[in-house]
Amino acid sequence: MSTTESRSTTSGPSDSTTAAAPTSADQAVKETLEDYTLRFAPRSYRRWSPMVVATTALGGIAYMADFSIGAGIGLAHGTGNALIAIAVAAVVIFVTGFPLAYYGARYNIDLDLITRGSGFGYYGSVLTSVIFASFTFIFFALEGSIMAQGLKLGLGLPLWLGYLVSTLMVIPLVIYGMKALSKLQVWTTPIWLLLMVGPLVYLVVNDPGTVDRFLAYAGTDGDGGVNTASVLLGAGVCLSLIAQIGEQIDYLRFMPPKTEENKRGWWTAVVMAGPGWVVLGALKQAIGVFLAVYILAEVGPAAAPEPIQQFRSAFDAMMPSWMVVPLAVALVVISQIKINVTNAYSGSLAWTNSFTRVTRHYPGRMIFVLVNLAFALVLMEADMFSFLNSILGFYSNCAIAWVVTVATDIGVNKYLLKLSPLQPEFRRGMLYAVNPVGVVAFTAASGLSIAMYFHALGDTLQPYSPVAAAVIAFVLTPLMAVVTKGRYYLRRAEDGIDEPLLDADGNPSALVLDCHVCRQPYERPDVTACATHDAVVCSLCLSTDKVGDHVLPSATTA
Repeated sequence: MSTTESRSTTSGPSDSTTAAAPTSADQAVKETLEDYTLRFAPRSYRRWSPMVVATTALGGIAYMADFSIGAGIGLAHGTGNALIAIAVAAVVIFVTGFPLAYYGARYNIDLDLITRGSGFGYYGSVLTSVIFASFTFIFFALEGSIMAQGLKLGLGLPLWLGYLVSTLMVIPLVIYGMKALSKLQVWTTPIWLLLMVGPLVYLVVNDPGTVDRFLAYAGTDGDGGVNTASVLLGAGVCLSLIAQIGEQIDYLRFMPPKTEENKRGWWTAVVMAGPGWVVLGALKQAIGVFLAVYILAEVGPAAAPEPIQQFRSAFDAMMPSWMVVPLAVALVVISQIKINVTNAYSGSLAWTNSFTRVTRHYPGRMIFVLVNLAFALVLMEADMFSFLNSILGFYSNCAIAWVVTVATDIGVNKYLLKLSPLQPEFRRGMLYAVNPVGVVAFTAASGLSIAMYFHALGDTLQPYSPVAAAVIAFVLTPLMAVVTKGRYYLRRAEDGIDEPLLDADGNPSALVLDCHVCRQPYERPDVTACATHDAVVCSLCLSTDKVGDHVLPSATTA
């Protein structure tokens, strides 16, 4: 079709909205100009340098949960098993996170949009969006619990009130999108790093014996030796963090176009803030083991996994007593704010995406900010911190199955077998509703691994549930692509617009076209031809088209 009449002379979405009929699509347009909730992030908005985007993304991993996770594994299984488990999980997370981070940064789409075109289909990826949303409120609850522990120690607040405070204080910060979050993360990261690293360095330098005690700790369930079952159980808990790559991509999708001039900095930022997040995460987990062993005799095994207790003791060794509690509380509060604005933001995106696709109605992202926070508050009030490892061990099976399936589809099905389209696709009408490649692989991998986790296949196999999730997903994803011959990836091969999706450098085209439904300008990758008009329609209006008037009909993709 010709798109000459629908071209706009503007450079991209603006802060004003052209008058239009009051539809849910119009509401979505107004509310997502800041964060691009349901769609591709246009070049006109992506004004940050690669390093600013990377710093913002890494600021989101300032959570204290790593210290608790590492401490829990170390206290149960011993330092040796814990360190190996942390390393094994880190390798898996890095390898699987790399292709996802690359796709998000290169094509400027979030993990939900990547998942749609990487084996799951337009509606099939709702499954994984719910899993990711669950990840965000589980870890919001964990961080909120840690902050409440700090407020109890520093201000004497009862835990139930601390849970409420840690939840409500995030709401004003998460109303805004990338602009506000980038400022928050960049300015608080140096303070957070200083407070976290300072006491550790002091302890190691001034009391080398702490390192010996740390390395020799055998754990309550171990004898000091390396045990395969203990390593795998520990790795399973750590692998619950594999879905963190989704939050990293929520920032990485705002990367600038990759060019010859910036490719070194671009790749550095993508690797560092994409899969590279796990390097810092693994270090924090190891530090958590170290600090738990250090304070074990003082506070006992029940309190040793609490970061507020860990850093209170560490600060106590290096500074006057009057400074100890305020600094420990400051560290916990800064960390909680940095990560939980990300958890609330990313969770609201995932819930909004899922709800809008299923109901074809956009209720507003702020509704799902509150929904996500409500789920988190219920978990906190139920004292989830006391059974943390059980929750994370169960959840990791679903997260591993999802991430490994998508990573395998990108790395194997797209680049090796060439059965999956190389360019990502996310628009309604271009994709089948459900693609059996990803849905079958994910369902089988998560279902069997969860059964193993709950001892359905015997006690001997129970520690191997995370391995089963990864292996089954890795094997079934290309197998299903071969069996189906890749026919369920694309419902259409062409979107009805002559201009190419990518520019000469392989980046998403910056050509701007006007959607004839909401009358807003969108860049080329975010629109398709309309089925009923000689014009284009944006992905937002396609998502909220209840009767499918604008959705292109099916066409042969071969």
